[in-house]
Parts: sequence; C-alpha cells; structure tokens
Amino acid sequence: MSDRESDSAGPKRIVVGVGGGIAAYKSCALVRSFTENGHRVRVIPTESALQFVGRATFEALSGNPVHTGVFADVPEVAHVRLGQEADLVVIAPATADLMARAVAGRADDLLTATLLTARCPVVFAPAMHTEMWEHPATVTNVATLRERGNIVIEPASGRLTGKDTGAGRMPEPEEIFALASLLLERPSALPRDLAGRRLVISAGGTREPLDPVRYLGNRSSGKQGYAIARLAAQRGAEVTLVAGATAELADPAAVEVVNVRTAEQMREAVMKHAVDADAVIMSAAVADFRPATVATSKIKKGADEPNSIPLIKNDDILAGLVQARRDGTLAPGTTIVGFAAETGDASGSVLDHARTKLARKGCDLLVVNAVGDGKAFEVDHNDGWLLGADGSESAIEPGSKSLMASRVLDAVAGLLAPK
Repeated sequence: MSDRESDSAGPKRIVVGVGGGIAAYKSCALVRSFTENGHRVRVIPTESALQFVGRATFEALSGNPVHTGVFADVPEVAHVRLGQEADLVVIAPATADLMARAVAGRADDLLTATLLTARCPVVFAPAMHTEMWEHPATVTNVATLRERGNIVIEPASGRLTGKDTGAGRMPEPEEIFALASLLLERPSALPRDLAGRRLVISAGGTREPLDPVRYLGNRSSGKQGYAIARLAAQRGAEVTLVAGATAELADPAAVEVVNVRTAEQMREAVMKHAVDADAVIMSAAVADFRPATVATSKIKKGADEPNSIPLIKNDDILAGLVQARRDGTLAPGTTIVGFAAETGDASGSVLDHARTKLARKGCDLLVVNAVGDGKAFEVDHNDGWLLGADGSESAIEPGSKSLMASRVLDAVAGLLAPK
C-alpha cells in the first residue's frame, strides 16, 4: 500500500497493549486520546499491568471488555482476531520483559498472541530504568524488533521510579499519540534512516525586547519545528533543538533542547551546534528586525511616548550558515534547509517569492508555507512545497504537521552526504 493510499479518515481499530510497569498509569491518557478522536480501542494488559491499573479503568476508558488470557472470548478466537483486525498496535509501556517475550515469539497471554497475528504497524514505547534500557540483552532485543519491522520509540530522559533519573522514561502520552496518529496517516513515516546522523533544528519565534514589558515578535507556535525534531529523533538521529518562544510545548523525547529568546541568541546557538552537524533545519520564525534601543523601564503613554520606534536588521542566520559552509566553518557536506512563510501580493505569488528567496539564500532545500487565514501559524495542520537548489519542486499535501515533518525529513535524508 502506498502512502497516498493509506486513508487516515474515519475510525480505526487500535489495540493498546499495556506492560507491567509503573508507567502503565500513563496509558489511560493514551486510551482516552484514541477514543476521543473516534477510534475503536481494545486494551490488552498483561496480568502484571493490572497490578498498577485496574481492569475497570481500562474498560471504562475504552468502552470494551478487557482480558489478559488466550482463553477469553473463545468463540470469537480473540487471541487471533484482535491482531488480524487491528489498524495499529501500540504497546505502552513496553517493559524489558514484554519486549523480550515478543522477540522470543511467546504467545502465553492475549497480548503476546496478538503481537504474533498483527500485520499492521506495531509501536513499542519502552519504559524501564536506565540500566535495563542500556543492558546488552535489551539493546539486542530492540534491534531485533526493529529489524522485524516494528517501531521502537526512543525513550525520554527524566525522573524514573524513586529518586532515579536517566534514559528509559516512557514518552508522554501526547507524544505517543502524535506518533501513532502519524502512522495512521502514513505507515512508512518512521524509518531508521537517520541513525548515526546529527541534526540541528530551530523552532518557534524570537522575541526582540523593546522595554522590560514589551517585545517585537511573531505568531509562530513552534509546532512544526518540534514535530520535525520529534520525528528526526525517532528516525535515529542525534538531535539538538534550538527553541525560541513556543506555545509551551513539551520537550520531545530523546532530543537535546537549547532554549533561547532573541534572534541573536538563536544565531549563536545554531552556529555553535551546527559545526559538527550533518544537517541544519531552520524552521524557526526569526525576527528580521529588532528595536535599535531597549528601554530600561516601561515606556509610558503621555508626553514622552515615542512617535516611532527605530529598527535595525538582525543577522540572517540561514545566509550565515550557507556562508559558513563556503568558508569551511561547517563541513562542505552539511545539508542546509530553510523555511519560508510567504503571502502572495501584486509583485508575485507565494511560489514566486519563495523561488527568489531560495536563490538569494543559497540553501539546499526551502520548505514553503502559505500563511494567513488560519494557515501554518498556531494550528496543527500544514501543507506547502519543497523547493530544491537543483530546481526540483514538489507539493506537500495537506495533513498534520507531523506528516509534513516526515516529508521534509524524507527530502533531507536524500540530500545527506554519504558516510
């Protein structure tokens, strides 16, 4: 089935498998997200999972009976049918034990039997202590699951059970839901084609201070850049996300986040981390101008209020990256991607302006969005075009910002210099 033939419209059959770990409580929010979006959900916990969250909770959230054993619903042959009919299987949390049993092909409970019969995308969201995640046995099991076509999400780093912190924390339900929804739109969206690569991605708007209260900014929410960073990490890349002002977005799992506010701070952070990057994706909406002076106290209304506010240009980060590649500060093979939020006017269309910008900037790829009237900014959907320095142009069909991110990363993967 091609990506275009994968219709995400309408309710889907989702199996949510729940392993026996403390993160099982998070699966409740995941189930609710699926049901609230109209999908039909069957929760299949392990017996250990029911030690953390009761059967009644899962039944109430999903609206379906919950069983753990292969002898449940014998006339319906549930241990075969549930996997056969599923459009997506999500295991959250996926414990070390559950992944080991899946690798071994065990079928001694309803969940592992379902995994053997599923022919749809299967997503494992690991949750365990760092030592367990990094143990050679788990590393081998994760690699085996991926080799067999399963998707094993990179875990987050953070607080674990007790006082421990580190890698192995299950990503938040919102992030798992976003990845799962993307797979319903495009089942091939998460290949491991960026393993061993370093990507620097900018996101969000910048805020240029006018006084201690006010700033010059824009409407960028950062959602598109965060979606690109999230997917790049799940496709195997080592990702640094330079984040400006955003809509209070949660840090993506397995991503290093560098927070900045102004255009100058963003320039410094991007240039610092780009030195050893394979690709830099400038999806941030960087302010072109900043106030020439910053008042030390709030500017008051009245006789002393300014008639105008002089502005000065900020450095062009994208053009600076291209120049740094030319002068050898960046590696010659570094792929540089720009974004253009454009509106048509009397002098040309959105694409006319974008083509001019691509020629002026000198980057390898330009992602173009038409903005205004509920488009691009502050929404969860997007579309646009990809313009290549080689003269290629392709449209990106309307869909979620995660879908657009996957298309952008496809193009980036195709431009990366061979290792």
